[in-house]
Amino acid sequence: MLKKYILQLFLFIGIGHSSFAQLVTDNQDTFQVGNSVNLSSPYHTTLSFFYNLEESHYHPDKAAQTLDLTGIENPNGERLAIKLKQIFEGKGILIRTSTIPNEQNYSDSTAGDGENIYYFDKSKLPGIFLQKTGESWKYSAFSVSQINELHSETYPYGTAKLLNVLPKIGNEEYLGLHLWQLTGLFILLLLVFLSHWVFTLVVDKLILYLFQRYGYGKVGENYILPVARVISIYLIVVLLSLFIRVLQLPIEIWSWILIVLRTLKPFLITIIFYKLADVVAAYFTKLATKTESTLDDQLVPLMRKTLKAFVIVVGTLFILRDGLNLDIIPFLTGLSIGGVAIALAAQDTIKNFFGSVMIFIDKPFQVGDWITSGDIDGTVEEVGFRSTRIRTFRNSLMYVPNGKIADAVLDNHGLRQYRRFYTTLTVTYDTPPALIEEFVKGLREIVLAHPHTRKDLFHIYFNNLSSFSQDIMFYIFFEVPNWGEELHCRHEILVQIVKLANTIGVRFAFPTQTLHMESFPEKKTLVPDYPGGYEAKLNSFLQQELKRKNE
Repeated sequence: MLKKYILQLFLFIGIGHSSFAQLVTDNQDTFQVGNSVNLSSPYHTTLSFFYNLEESHYHPDKAAQTLDLTGIENPNGERLAIKLKQIFEGKGILIRTSTIPNEQNYSDSTAGDGENIYYFDKSKLPGIFLQKTGESWKYSAFSVSQINELHSETYPYGTAKLLNVLPKIGNEEYLGLHLWQLTGLFILLLLVFLSHWVFTLVVDKLILYLFQRYGYGKVGENYILPVARVISIYLIVVLLSLFIRVLQLPIEIWSWILIVLRTLKPFLITIIFYKLADVVAAYFTKLATKTESTLDDQLVPLMRKTLKAFVIVVGTLFILRDGLNLDIIPFLTGLSIGGVAIALAAQDTIKNFFGSVMIFIDKPFQVGDWITSGDIDGTVEEVGFRSTRIRTFRNSLMYVPNGKIADAVLDNHGLRQYRRFYTTLTVTYDTPPALIEEFVKGLREIVLAHPHTRKDLFHIYFNNLSSFSQDIMFYIFFEVPNWGEELHCRHEILVQIVKLANTIGVRFAFPTQTLHMESFPEKKTLVPDYPGGYEAKLNSFLQQELKRKNE
């Protein structure tokens, strides 16, 4: 896909305009400079400079007359003029005649002293400007002294030598471009394809192989490989930006290509850091799995979203400033002023955000905990930036703003080490004291035999005589991590209690009224007969039931 777009770009360039000048006139008339060099205004000096460096009327000696060579050691005006034009071309400076002042005594209003100077582009070329010396406007001596340095900066890493080598191939024109430019395009296209192949080989094969060899194949494929591919595309864009300016393409096209390349650089860097946020999040996810707290598992996605949002904001600012060459200071100032209004209008949102921060700092609960507070009653499923998601016992979802949770009094049942179980066992009034005593002993043995009960603290006593029953308090604790296991332990304990009661003959009471006819003729009394032998029955139960459970 990348090769296709690059090929279309070069075809578009090939059928472009044949003009090589940085100077663009708004009308269709060809300006006339004449045989002499006119330096009477910034307008005429600019026309004289570019006109005499055009291919159709190439007179670098006349263009050199627009340079102030005062103080320059061993000046070569013609060479400096050519380099200056190449700087304009490499920087993509597009000059329109309508913007150049045609006044002999023009002064820059932005300068403090109102000097007679004119800047072409203060942001891209702050060191190149015209200055009035006597009655003539020339490129200032300071600007001329900067030409060699700016030329090396515009064509780095020896690419400046190609400016002299490529034109020797031939100047015949095809499709609006010279032969040497078409040859350079072909070489550059071949170089891009070759670079793309090499980067693909290194990234997809070598890097992935190294990660798989050391046991991190999944990490390399899911996280490192996407980042490396974007880096390879970024290197190709850097390669293009270095060499394509050597071709000295028509300025109308080159200025737009330069904007695209400048925009692509911060855009690709933004994508690289955006994908690196996933790598950082994966690392912290691995660390979070080693901790007991499940709240860390929720913090990692929030951190990933925050990093990505930060990368997008910063990357957008760099794209606007470095790519599109826009002044972002007014934009930032507007954000600061508008931020006050937004903060006032979004007080609840900000409160919820800081509430989430306090939850992650104080850690009053973690994912999976059962919490209650007022109308809140359920299990925590997720903690977000704005709200916490709680699953109620009706299986519905409750979204509670974090600001409300931060200010509320929470009862965290999930942080309990022991879970209390309290109930009252009611037996009938006809149960003799000896049987009650044995029944209580059996209950205590059940608690001691269970693997998940607290052995050092429980209370089982015959403690009340109610209106219809004799009451035994059953007060114990389970040492289990969640509610489900607590219910399972309750089930086991209650089953053992019922078995114990059936074994030794204890009857559970319920609200009834019993009429006893003690002296009714020829009828047996309704009072049950208790033959004794309770201790033997208890020992039989303990041996059969409790020992069987311990096996």
